[in-house]
Amino acid sequence: MKTIKKLPQKVKGLEGSIIIPGDKSISHRGVMFGSIAEGKTLVKNFLTGEDCLSTIDCFRKMGVEINLKDDLVEVEGKGFDGLKEPEEILDVGNSGTTTRLILGILSGSNFHSCLIGDESIGKRPMNRVTSPLRMMGAKIDGRKEGGFTPLAVRGNPLKAIEYVSPVASAQVKSAVLLAGLRAEGVTSVSEPAKSRDHTERMLRAFGCEVEESGLTVSIKGGQTLKSTEIIVPGDISSAAFFLVAGAITQNSSITLKNVGMNPTRTGIIDVLQNMGAMLSIENERIVNFEPVADLTITSSNLKGIEISGDLIPRLIDEIPIIALLASQANGVTVIKDASELKVKETNRIDTVVDELTKLGVNIQSTDDGMIITGSKTPLSGNQVSSYGDHRIGMMLAIASLITNGDINLENPEAIAVSYPNFFNHLEQLSKF
Repeated sequence: MKTIKKLPQKVKGLEGSIIIPGDKSISHRGVMFGSIAEGKTLVKNFLTGEDCLSTIDCFRKMGVEINLKDDLVEVEGKGFDGLKEPEEILDVGNSGTTTRLILGILSGSNFHSCLIGDESIGKRPMNRVTSPLRMMGAKIDGRKEGGFTPLAVRGNPLKAIEYVSPVASAQVKSAVLLAGLRAEGVTSVSEPAKSRDHTERMLRAFGCEVEESGLTVSIKGGQTLKSTEIIVPGDISSAAFFLVAGAITQNSSITLKNVGMNPTRTGIIDVLQNMGAMLSIENERIVNFEPVADLTITSSNLKGIEISGDLIPRLIDEIPIIALLASQANGVTVIKDASELKVKETNRIDTVVDELTKLGVNIQSTDDGMIITGSKTPLSGNQVSSYGDHRIGMMLAIASLITNGDINLENPEAIAVSYPNFFNHLEQLSKF
């Protein structure tokens, strides 16, 4: 049975400030690294979205004591060797990060385990991770020769490799580096462009040595992670939706506090600035090797631009909301080199184009992106769907702020994957 939520109609403006919930990528890693570290790790401002809760559930099934109270997580790490063979199947839910990173940890374990996820995970390609892990000696079986879940992993001694990844993917890089911690020798990963580097930064916070040279990251096997305290910054991918909302909604001025400003993630900032958005960055600081700042955005006159090349890995998750941003700019915006969108929770090229077309946006799909012809005219109401994809759902909710007529959103609960209090924040800032 489909759940349908009637979204608020066009608002008079947005005003106020909110604290952005914890970064999803960093929350995942805090629990994972704390579980394989020695001693108690505290993860503060943890994102209690469904994806991150799936990570906690998987490590609990491997014998790790994890206590969660509000947004504070206590992880009683016992080192790699303290993990135990799970008596149940490890259910990753809708989380691609959980699936791919945990494969790197399980590959060098001394036990057998099975991974399964929801229908969406079952369609997402895992060969990009299982292939390099098999080169290291991992024993992984699954549908279509280990290309899709369910997956079975039988821990095995690993050897170091020098892996040249065909894609810029933090999940691939992280899985290989985590396996490299259990491998004999030095493991390196080279990418065609720099992907998110949360793993490298956090490994250093846990006391590991990580070497970087250009687009290559290397780690020596046999290192021990030592427990620490992680303070998770606000998720810039979540902040992106409200940054766009503030820029495209009339009579708006909003401040987003505690936003992570990792340079491998700030492509959305570059896009906003290049399009002419009124954006200020304040209170810049470093927390746990991660840069953080407060962002203020006000209603803006925007212009169309081209978004391509090395910028794409720095904003791949933000492209759905960038497409909406472009719909309110003067001129044409071209997004290309983004074929990675096809293997997200949905084929985000198709879903973005289909759903924004329903609202009256002039948008066309291409093989590796989309072309949006902007206009300041209000959008039109319609029935739309998240397709179970949290970022599509949030993008459509932001679209309702500038829409004449009702937008009825199918499967709004998908948003809870990364932003459980999204609708509360939207209501808090809205002026009717």
